[in-house]
Amino acid sequence: MIAIELNTLDWTLVGILAALFIAQIYFYGRYMAAPARRIRRDKKKVPSNGQMVNDQMVNTPGVSVILSAHNEGDNLANYLQALLTQEWPEYEVIVVDDESEDNTRAVVESYMVQDPRLRLTFVPYGARVGSTKKLALTLAAKAAKYDYLLLTDADCVPESNHWIREMMSGFNQREGVDLVLGFGAYFAEKGPINRLERFDTLFNGLHYLGAAICGHPYMGVGRNLAYRKALFFESGGFTRQMTNRSGDDDLFVNRVATKQNTAVVLSRESYTWSISKKTIKAWWQQKRRHLSVSPNYRQETQFRLALEPMTRGLFYAMVIAMMVLYWPQTIMAVPALPFLIAVGLFLVRWITQAAILNVSARRMGQKRFGMCSILWFDIALPLVNLWMLIVPKRNNKW
Repeated sequence: MIAIELNTLDWTLVGILAALFIAQIYFYGRYMAAPARRIRRDKKKVPSNGQMVNDQMVNTPGVSVILSAHNEGDNLANYLQALLTQEWPEYEVIVVDDESEDNTRAVVESYMVQDPRLRLTFVPYGARVGSTKKLALTLAAKAAKYDYLLLTDADCVPESNHWIREMMSGFNQREGVDLVLGFGAYFAEKGPINRLERFDTLFNGLHYLGAAICGHPYMGVGRNLAYRKALFFESGGFTRQMTNRSGDDDLFVNRVATKQNTAVVLSRESYTWSISKKTIKAWWQQKRRHLSVSPNYRQETQFRLALEPMTRGLFYAMVIAMMVLYWPQTIMAVPALPFLIAVGLFLVRWITQAAILNVSARRMGQKRFGMCSILWFDIALPLVNLWMLIVPKRNNKW
């Protein structure tokens, strides 16, 4: 039999662990599962013949697709055609050459001969600003002919030729939408680095998309982001952020996004895809660069972002501490009730987490993750993030 008599210390430890468990389950159930719920809900709105039931295609304003390119000649040669074959009545593609030293300009000019909708501009060489990418996007926004700006990166390819249509449908979700958040995924390839980046991207994507769905938008990704040109200029664009080398997407969204003006699009045809980094060093540099701007988020956002990894870390610490403290003294000994509670809550959280992540991955066209991979990344990535924030390093220009 299992002894159920618990003293004050036992009850205190069990109570703390239960509170941390509830916080984690709430986070996954409310925020991380929200995108999968939205995808399921949206699918019910589409009849079997595949025609959209709402009136999203009635309003088809002009769109300026913007991407900045720094030594992206090869990627533009591979992916630019996908941007020029979108099924949208009126749009342009603006490429900003950000001090490239390769054949970026030549590649774009070769496409310009074939398609007048493609335009090229450039960042003046030697521009003395903290972020030439923000300057590049600002120049493109000023040059844009249309009132809607749709941003992506030179190393991204849309899921389909309906990408513009799907992202623009976000502006029709309700009145007052000025900002649309999309999802940027990574191709599944062999190797641990690809698996790491795909997990990190899925986790972060579910987090910021789920938060926006629940009324707390705090970031977006430049690989797939749309907003009204008026919002950009009326809010001051990147004026306040030029000293930050990163943050052309998340810092801007964090500053201007509200529950009322932000929409989320999660249809499969709205995604963009990229090739993941090939080395751990390249991934590390990219990750550090992205994290470097998080201290500039709104205080409310910083609190929300810190709350989840804090409760996660404390949960793991409590599970380990209780397993060590109440470990059976002999092989034949009956485990103490707190030991069984700690193991049980750990398993329930692990299974719940894996189920939500993998169901979301399946509905978003992603490759699913094994239980052991999820546990390893769940423990390791917060430690990596903490290290990068505690030990800052000068970031690269891009």
